[in-house]
Amino acid sequence: MLDSIPFETILNRILELPPLVLWGFFCFSNFLENVFPPWPGDTVTVFSGFISSSQDSPISFFSVVLATYVGNLLGALTMYYFGERFLLFLKQTKIPFLSALYHEENLRKTLVWFRKFEIIVVLVSRFSAGIRFFVSIVAGMSKMNIIKFVVLYSIAISLWCGILLFAGSFVGSNWNQIIVILSYYNQTIGIILLFIFIYLLYQTFKKRNTKLT
Repeated sequence: MLDSIPFETILNRILELPPLVLWGFFCFSNFLENVFPPWPGDTVTVFSGFISSSQDSPISFFSVVLATYVGNLLGALTMYYFGERFLLFLKQTKIPFLSALYHEENLRKTLVWFRKFEIIVVLVSRFSAGIRFFVSIVAGMSKMNIIKFVVLYSIAISLWCGILLFAGSFVGSNWNQIIVILSYYNQTIGIILLFIFIYLLYQTFKKRNTKLT
């Protein structure tokens, strides 16, 4: 249905929306991608940069930057506090499936590792949707200093989202080319993470089998 509608028509309809509606949508989009990774938040961020640079745009580039920052930070803090409470829930739950997820020793090692590299991990996390989702949760589980978390995540937002917003604004109507690049980028990151996960899984089973023998 949408494929049959010219892009210019869709764009004009969007540009006719009230500034507050656009701001709210872009803000909510950035919030949503932090709590629901499948949401194409980066795509919307690039598009918002393009919209802000469009002729007769009802929303300024500064407003888009603010919406991006506020949405991302609120989403990250939501998952931070979720992680803090989810850990307590896992400790106390009697639900078989969920209680099986709680393994004291493995969790302790994960949190120790996170505390050791928390600065680098939080800064890098914003560059991948899957990572940023889990890092905010683990930060809450490890009770990372909230001010430290906000400062580091704010820097990460500025770096990654700044690139997306400026790219969308700079390339203008060719903003969808950035999406193609993002797609390849995310696929590459996904493959790397998969190999890392398989390697860690292999090392875990290797150590377990060594102990048994």
